[in-house]
Amino acid sequence: MDDAVSFEEFVTTRAQSLLRYGYVLTGDPDDAADLLQEGLVRLRSAWPRVLNKSDPEGYVRTTMARLHVSIWRKRRRERLMGSPPEREYTDGGLARVEDHDPTLWRDLAALPRRQRAVVVLRYYECLTDEEIATILGISRGTVRSQAARALDKLRVDRQRPAVTGRSR
Repeated sequence: MDDAVSFEEFVTTRAQSLLRYGYVLTGDPDDAADLLQEGLVRLRSAWPRVLNKSDPEGYVRTTMARLHVSIWRKRRRERLMGSPPEREYTDGGLARVEDHDPTLWRDLAALPRRQRAVVVLRYYECLTDEEIATILGISRGTVRSQAARALDKLRVDRQRPAVTGRSR
């Protein structure tokens, strides 16, 4: 007799009995169906060995019982809570950004892209020159020179009197 055919016959004749056994173990029809399915999957991969011992139903019942105990142990380690343990996180950096002078952000936006990136990474993200160099793919010396140029440009822009828009 072909292994696949005899496995299919076994499943056809014994599945309902094994499903009832799963229900007795779990007390839930859905969990019983899951146990049965996993037990049959494992039986199929071991079918030639189990067939030689002529006890496929015992193999499935033992597998289902062990799976049920394993699942029960995992659930026992879990601690169910009424509410999640995470607390609300508020980023103080956002409030600091909103409180800054809006002209600073306008001046920062006027910088070339690389200088702006270096200034933001250094002073806003508090990264080291090595980290900035790695992120931007440039050397440490370039990070330092770009930062110096950006700060010089920001100083000049801050010292320049505001333009009112009227000409003389």
